Formats: sequence, C-alpha cells, structure tokens
Amino acid sequence: MKAGSMSDQLADAVLHTISDAIVETDREGLIRFWNPGAVRIFGFTAEEAHGQSLDIIIPENQRKRHWDGYTKVMETGETRYGSGDLLAVPALTKDGRRISVEFTIIMLQEGGKPSGMAAIMRDVTPHFEELRRLRRELAEAARVTT
Repeated sequence: MKAGSMSDQLADAVLHTISDAIVETDREGLIRFWNPGAVRIFGFTAEEAHGQSLDIIIPENQRKRHWDGYTKVMETGETRYGSGDLLAVPALTKDGRRISVEFTIIMLQEGGKPSGMAAIMRDVTPHFEELRRLRRELAEAARVTT
C-alpha cells in the first residue's frame, strides 16, 4: 500500500467518524461540511445543515459574541484560539436541547487569507452535569459545616 493511500484512508476515516462532530464553515459562517458525528451530536442531517448558518447550533444569547469574534478572525486572520486550545461552550440540538461541547478550531486559508473555519467538537454534557452536581454538593457541605 502506498503512503498516500494510507493518508487518504486516515483522512477519510477521521472526517467520517461518528464519535466527534467535524464542521467546516466558509467566510460567512455557512456550514460547508457536516460529518456523521455532527449528525449524531446535533441531530441535523448533513443535508439539513449544509448551507445553514452556525446559528442552528449556537444558543441565541451566545450569537453576538460568537459572530463578533468570527468576523474579526475572518478580517484579520488572527485568532487566540487556533493553537489547539480546548474551548467549552453551550450548544443547541435540533430538538432545542442545550448541550455542552468542547472543541478545537482550525482556521482555513486560501491564498494566505482566511477562507473559513473547521471545528472538532465533542459532547461533554454528562461530564459537565456531573461537575455541576459535585460543586452543588460541595457548596451544601460547606454551608452545613460552617
């Protein structure tokens, strides 16, 4: 097997995974790639998501902040989150549920200029809810002992 075909197989396997959502957007923030993991996590089929704004998964109260940052990155080509930083934000599913996702972003470039973004996202809702429960229990225990 040639090395190139191994890389192609790996790229195809990663992009089509069901475990993590991989989403690509263009300069305007319209969805151009939506993998099976995104279908599983968010509930929208690839056909439903393709061409839509990221607003389909961004809670309304987070949209202004998101779009201010996104627009700035597309204009300047600079992001403080492009170095593999793990970000955590709330997100929306097709049925309107709020979930917690952690993700990394990759700026896409064409001709040396930003052409869009890609994000690799994981649903961490159970973990987030468990942490919240433990914090509540800890706060309660601290109140009882003081």
